[in-house]
Formats: sequence, structure tokens, C-alpha cells
Amino acid sequence: MNRFLLCTDLDRTLIPNGTQPESAEAKKRFEQLASREEVSLAYVTGRHRALIEQAIADFGLPQPDFAIADVGTTIYQIGSSGWQRWDQWDARIAPDWRGMSREELYRLLSVFPVLRLQEKEKQNLHKLSFYVPIETDTQILIGEMDMRLTRAGVKANLIWSVDETAGLGLLDVLPASANKLHAIRFLMQNLGFQNSNTVFAGDSGNDLDVLLSDIPSVLVANAEDDIKGRAANANPATLYIARGDYLGMNGNYCAGILEGVAHYWPEMNTILHKMNLT
Repeated sequence: MNRFLLCTDLDRTLIPNGTQPESAEAKKRFEQLASREEVSLAYVTGRHRALIEQAIADFGLPQPDFAIADVGTTIYQIGSSGWQRWDQWDARIAPDWRGMSREELYRLLSVFPVLRLQEKEKQNLHKLSFYVPIETDTQILIGEMDMRLTRAGVKANLIWSVDETAGLGLLDVLPASANKLHAIRFLMQNLGFQNSNTVFAGDSGNDLDVLLSDIPSVLVANAEDDIKGRAANANPATLYIARGDYLGMNGNYCAGILEGVAHYWPEMNTILHKMNLT
């Protein structure tokens, strides 16, 4: 039996919490696909564990086999014994911070007054997260922070994003090797998956490192135009942009995931066509 690894972002990819409509049948088809014995399902998200579990409950999502959480800084295996964190991933990314703890890193960066520490539940062993006033010149700030970290021998990945609802800037300090792409590759390596039987689905800027990699990926149809523009020159052999009309669905959210799965895995295309939704 062939094995498949399906990795997907959550918000506005699998979860229909954007402005575009969801196809009525898409969720049920996705649930049936994820329940198949040969499919391993991994959620790849910026959410921390509690927010992933909340999303599973709130949106009725399938329980995944794995979760890459906290913007790639944690990996969990989920089974009958619950959520088991992969310590081997922590060990892989830890050297980037030169043995410094999150608290030591915070003290190193406390010279920047615009940084305001986020809540405790939004931090983890290898993720230091700040709120930043949205009007801040982030290019200058990130450049100065990077210089200070480099002088201390710290290899860091500084991720800027915006919480539009709260009107706040968000700045994550991660080990340089901790991102979605590296975490997915680590998962593939440890589970024995190759590019030929792995697919990733995403919609936003923090998915681009995977979308533009050699891992077969799908950009769902509801992705914003600027992301579609940035993906336009990607290798069409490894990035499929959902356009809708697959099984009568619109290509948004999990309809786009299914469309991409069918594009890369003909075997699953046949199964999806034969599904009984009654």
C-alpha cells in the first residue's frame, strides 16, 4: 500500500475563516480522505498547541497524526496516548541560539523599547514573541535586532506579521533553522516520506518558503492576489494553484487542498471521485 503525507496550513487554508465562500461538500470529502489508513495528516501552522486543539474543536477538523506548530518551532505526534512533543526537533534547532534560553535572549533584546513581550502561552522553548506598534519602521528595527543577535553569535529567524483585527505588529524571534519548510523536511526524513508522496497546502506569506520549494505544494484559490503574484514564477511542476471546478467545487480552502491532492496523486483522484457523501 502506498503511503501519503498531507501537510496543510490551518487558517484560511483548511479553516474557512477568510472572506471567500466554502464549497459545501469539501469538508466532508477532506474528512474521508484524512481518515484513510494510507494518509498521514500534519497541520502546519503558526498556532500553538492550545489554539490548534481549539480549532479542531471549533471547526470540527479531523484529528491530525502530526502538528508542526508555533511557526515551525515545535513538532507533535498525536495518537492514542495524546500529544507527544518531538524532543529531537528541539535538539536539532537549539544550536542556532548558541545555548541561550528564551529569557536570556529577551534580556539581550530588552534594549529595544518598542518590543513588548507577548503573553506566556504564545512563547515556547524556541520562540520569543513580541508585540510591536504597527507604525514602527520594521526594516530598521529588524536590521538592528539582527545585528545585535549576530554579535552575540545567535542565528535567528525574525518573522514579522500583522494582527489586523488588533491593529498590532507581531515579531517572532526563532532559531534560524526553525521554519515550516525545515520542519516538514525533518518530519519527512523521520517518517520515510519522499517528495513523490508528500503534498503541502497553504495560502499566505509565511507558507511561501514551502510553496516555492521542491516539495509538491498547492496554493488554494482564496489566497490573496499578492501571494499569487509572488508564486506566479514558481516551478509549475512543484506548485499547483487551485482554480476551482474540481468535482464542482470552487477551489477555496479544503476544496483547493483536494484539487491539489488530485493533481499530484492520481490514485487519490480516483478515490475522491468515488466517495459516497450521503
